[in-house]
Amino acid sequence: MSDQYPSPYDQSGPGGQQEGGYGQQPQQPTYRATPATMSAQEERTWGAISHAGAVVAMICSAGFLGFLASIAVYVVHKDRGPFVRAHAANSINVQISMFIWLVVATVLYVVLGIVTLGIGFVIFLPVFLVPLVVAGILHVIGAVKAYNGEWWNPPMTPQFVK
Repeated sequence: MSDQYPSPYDQSGPGGQQEGGYGQQPQQPTYRATPATMSAQEERTWGAISHAGAVVAMICSAGFLGFLASIAVYVVHKDRGPFVRAHAANSINVQISMFIWLVVATVLYVVLGIVTLGIGFVIFLPVFLVPLVVAGILHVIGAVKAYNGEWWNPPMTPQFVK
């Protein structure tokens, strides 16, 4: 056999030296590929996809799975360019803010529904649409700004992910 593929029965290492145990393979160096940087156009496109994908996912799942597209773009492309990272992080931040708004709206909805003896359950039902509409608008603005190559931080949105 060649030196590249030593026999598992051969106890001598490279150069005829004895190795530590039966059938042990020599340690191979590990190589880690660094992610290639993106062109400016690719960064703009993926930045826009992080926002537009969130809108599409929100529409398809009644607002519950919008974060999946944002997280997917962030995880896959965060190390490939600062522009796509910033827009994907902004998209996740909009989704986190929307979730917080929905939790607050749910608490208010239940409390006001109980206090008004059930009338509030009917009257305040449209309150649940407000965070979804605001998040949708912010994502559309973010997608347009990303595609135009503009840096943008959405208003009314804390920076949870940077």
